[in-house]
Amino acid sequence: MSLITEALLDDLKRRTGFTEQHVRVLQNLGRCMTPMASEVALAFYDYLGRDPEMRAILWAVPGRVERLYGRFADWYRELFSGVYDEHYAENRRRIGLVHARLGIRPGFIIPAMGIVQELSLEHMNTVLKATELYAAVEAFEKIIAIELAIIQESYGEAVEAGIRAGMASSEAALTQGAELLLREKA
Repeated sequence: MSLITEALLDDLKRRTGFTEQHVRVLQNLGRCMTPMASEVALAFYDYLGRDPEMRAILWAVPGRVERLYGRFADWYRELFSGVYDEHYAENRRRIGLVHARLGIRPGFIIPAMGIVQELSLEHMNTVLKATELYAAVEAFEKIIAIELAIIQESYGEAVEAGIRAGMASSEAALTQGAELLLREKA
């Protein structure tokens, strides 16, 4: 576990006001949200597949998208697990580093997360009582903010590692730095 990730997670929980109450709300949401993990994964990759650059990355390796559907569905279910500890943060850091290694920039990830939020919030609005909705949306938005921040931080970490390794361009620093960091943890 990276001390950077542990400290970052603590800071992000504090900055977002993420509390044990939010943890309980997310766990309770799991009963109605996790069944739609595959649907959200399909919409997410459908959205990304409409962009020619992302399509080239995603479909460059036979079977990649099919594997990613399953991993994405697992990730989505984990949003509602109630476990947001150092192991969770390190897994999210690795997700960011894998994206960085492939050259998938935050400009692709952040808008695509909008699809996740849109579908999730629509579903919450449909299945929850009005009295449950505010707390559910608040908890969900906080965990998504934490997710994105950890991934974004991993990109910065990758670029720094790439620069230290002598990469001249920012793209090479990102992809090669991520590769170096992923090999470090293997």
